[in-house]
Amino acid sequence: MEYTLSTTIRSRITARFGRSYLARIQKHGIGSSTIRLLPEDLLMLLRRDGLDPVRQLADARESAPVSKVSLPFGMDAWVVTGYEESKAVLGSAEGFSTDFAHLASNAGINAEQSPGGLGFSDPPVHTRLRRILTPEFTMRRLRRLAPRIDAIVEERLDAMEAVRGPVDLVHAFALPIPSLTICELLGVPYKDRDDFQQLAMDRFDLFGGTTAPFGAMSASLDYFREVVRAQRAKPGDGLLGMIVREHGDSVDDEELAGLADGVLTGGFETTASTIALGSLVLLRNEDVLARLRTDDTMTVPFVEEALRYLSAVQLAFPRFARQDIEIAGVVIPRGDMVLCSLSGANRDPSYVQDDGRFDPHRTTPAGHLAFGHGIHRCIGAELARMELRSAYPALARRFPGMRLAVPPQDLAFRKLSIVYGIESLPVHLR
Repeated sequence: MEYTLSTTIRSRITARFGRSYLARIQKHGIGSSTIRLLPEDLLMLLRRDGLDPVRQLADARESAPVSKVSLPFGMDAWVVTGYEESKAVLGSAEGFSTDFAHLASNAGINAEQSPGGLGFSDPPVHTRLRRILTPEFTMRRLRRLAPRIDAIVEERLDAMEAVRGPVDLVHAFALPIPSLTICELLGVPYKDRDDFQQLAMDRFDLFGGTTAPFGAMSASLDYFREVVRAQRAKPGDGLLGMIVREHGDSVDDEELAGLADGVLTGGFETTASTIALGSLVLLRNEDVLARLRTDDTMTVPFVEEALRYLSAVQLAFPRFARQDIEIAGVVIPRGDMVLCSLSGANRDPSYVQDDGRFDPHRTTPAGHLAFGHGIHRCIGAELARMELRSAYPALARRFPGMRLAVPPQDLAFRKLSIVYGIESLPVHLR
């Protein structure tokens, strides 16, 4: 069943988001000025130098892959920048918690604003919810989406080909592909995608203030609660309808809305950013572009190198130590927050001999952390790979002569963001 976001619902969401955000700013004075007061040891996790992590990140990893930082609001955090150290943290559900209540209490956020879903829950809740979702993300189930993904990619290429003059690959190609794919997966209408592209992006861009992401989560959840109610009445063919039919009331409306929101967030902005940044890699490497266009065996290694090299998700979900726990000889006290740098881990020389170049021919050991690690590893990893494996070679084949339409120095990247990205990517297609 297709559910349409009514004007009334949309207005209520927008108004609620605006009121709650302004109220928090007035009460707490939280904004971009506060972000800039955060210690450099923390901000370096959210910054890039073009496509590369900033030099300070490599320096920190070399000197102390697990280091302590003091935050302005009186709590301690630990920054983890090494590959093995990050795997140790992310792989230990017994040692570390991702429960939203920890984040809420430390950041001054109401725990009732929890987005739910997999990312902010611990076992046994996490185990039960993941067991419900996992069958829908097996390759056998996902194969039914493959023809639709290919069709979406071709539709976007056709639309771009019809444009005279420069085309922005971010808005014309990178954003619509995962957006339409997620709509197809969940069973929500395409007409609402523009609203939720913005909501999904808002929660990752910290220049809106530290509470802005929670406002975006709240607005998104409001929408999905309406969708869930419609699916309860008449289940559709998408993931939400399947869960309603197969699990009934064993999954309540809040849990189902949280799962849908998690799928949208985890599957949209991360994939869109990777498509856009990977397209820039193609523009900078004509030999790779030519090889990808003519050699099907290049697709998989190109995608895996892009995932590792770009690490669009720069930072894993915050972890909180359940007890005093030792990582790489450093004792992290119970209750302290731990932040793992995925971009730092994926460039760690102990994992891969990274010389700063994008090289799909390099011999890279398995196990990059672009999708995380452990029980919270991205459940949609294979869906993302399907989209990337469809998008990159199709773009290379259709427009072999594409080139930047602006000087490279004029490209605008996100300045502080958990999910790294580029604002626009204007190109001449011919």
